[in-house]
Order: sequence, then structure tokens, then C-alpha cells
Amino acid sequence: MRSDREAPTEGEIGMLREKARHIRLETIRLIEIAKVGHYSSVFSCAEIFAALYYDVMRLRPGEPQWPDRDRFLMGKGHAAVGLFPVLADHGFIDRELLDGYTRLGSPLGDHPDMSKVPGVDFSSGSIGHALSNGVGMAVGGRMNGRDFNVFVLLGDGEMQEGQVWEAALFAAHNRLSRLIAIVDRNGYQLDGKVDDVMGVESLKDKWQAFGWEVHEVDGHNLSELTALLRRLRADQARGKPACVIARTVKGKGVSYMETEPGWHLGYLAPQDAQSAVDEILSREI
Repeated sequence: MRSDREAPTEGEIGMLREKARHIRLETIRLIEIAKVGHYSSVFSCAEIFAALYYDVMRLRPGEPQWPDRDRFLMGKGHAAVGLFPVLADHGFIDRELLDGYTRLGSPLGDHPDMSKVPGVDFSSGSIGHALSNGVGMAVGGRMNGRDFNVFVLLGDGEMQEGQVWEAALFAAHNRLSRLIAIVDRNGYQLDGKVDDVMGVESLKDKWQAFGWEVHEVDGHNLSELTALLRRLRADQARGKPACVIARTVKGKGVSYMETEPGWHLGYLAPQDAQSAVDEILSREI
């Protein structure tokens, strides 16, 4: 039985790398069903999904309502297409549901709905609300004597929302050490470069000034990312919430998506989808 403070082994990293690849491939497949979707927003956080769901978070397969499970909230709800295959892997939803993604009557939409999809802890899509809800869950867990951790994935464009910083102040004031925010710092939002739309740097200094413990990491380096998240999950002595600024590349894994921000929302024609699949299968991230 490993300690949460141990660095992941080569075998564990290999497994997580395959999970991240699976997330990217399933994202392409599901968007082919929907005919439009958020490829690059998923691809920047595929390793984050993999590290959390297949290593760091405490979950029970097939039990999405287990009271002591770790919680996951996603501010960038448009990346849900990459989360749904993960929920199926954990037995939270039937795998067959994936084949009807976004079709009439399907519970799986472009954004996650906690009232329809087991394993979704927060219905997101309206940017800026996830951290506030994560704060409430962390407070509720403390009040009820639960020892679960709350992970909140935020887009970097989401840092422009005032409610994020209100929640950050409250979390630090209440010393919510079981709350961990992860900022997917891929540099882009719908309207272009984040820092052209409204500059958010220095993020590290801002979060520290708001009373959080802050770490920066390469969000695609599974060894560093997983080791850091393991340590943060295990460390309750810090007495404050933690923020991980994950430096990522929007569209990571498909070369032309990495250089073209227009892939925030789009559709790949069948031949282009196959080309993307081939690159993902052949490329080491």
C-alpha cells in the first residue's frame, strides 16, 4: 500500500499516461456524435483528469454517492465531454450512455448536470461559481465530521470573475485545508489570449495574497503533477487551502490545435478526426 507522499512509480505514470490518451480519444469520438464540441479545453486538462480520478482522489467504483468520497467540481464545465468517459470507467454511469452523447433524451450534455449524471458533484457552465460551491462542500464536510477533500478545477479565464476571489477570501479566512483549487493555466479563453482580454498575472502572487498555499507545476508532467497532488491531499497540517497553478497547452496532443486558439469550440471532419487520433496514438505527451 503506497503512502500518499510517495512519488508515483514508472508503472503508475505509464498507466496515467494511457488514461490521459483515452480521455483525448474519447473526446474526439463523442464530439463526432455531437457534431460540435470543446476539444482543446479538454486536451489541456486531460492529465489533470487522469491524475485526480485514477490516482489521487478517494473514490469507490460504482458508488458515486459514497459520503466520504472526495469531491470534484469543474468551473470550466465545457470540458465535461472529457469527464464523462472517466465517470463510465468508474462505474458511475453506464458506458452505453456515451454513445448517445448530447442526443435527445441523453443525460450527457455539453456541460455536466448533477441532477442527471451520477458522479457529477456540481452542475457547471456558468463560469465563476465552482469555487464558491467547493467552499460550501468543504465547510459542510468539516461540520459533519467527514474527512473528504474537495478539488475544484478552474479555467484561467475564470480568474476574471469576482466571485472566485470572494470564495478565495472566505476559504482562507476559514482555513479550509481540505480544499484544493487547480487552475488550468492554458493561456486562452473563448475570446482569445486570457491576458489580452483581461490580464490575470501574477496568479501566484494573487493567490498567496489571498491567504492560500500556492504551487506551480507543468500540468502535462504526470510525475510532477501526481506527486504534488498526492502531497496536498495528504497534508492537512498546512492549515490553509491550496492552489495549484497548472501550466498547460490548450489543445495539447494535436499539433495544429496547440497553435490555433479557434479550436476552443469546433468540429473535425471524419478525415481530420482520424488524423488527430493517429497523432494522439503515436505521440508521447
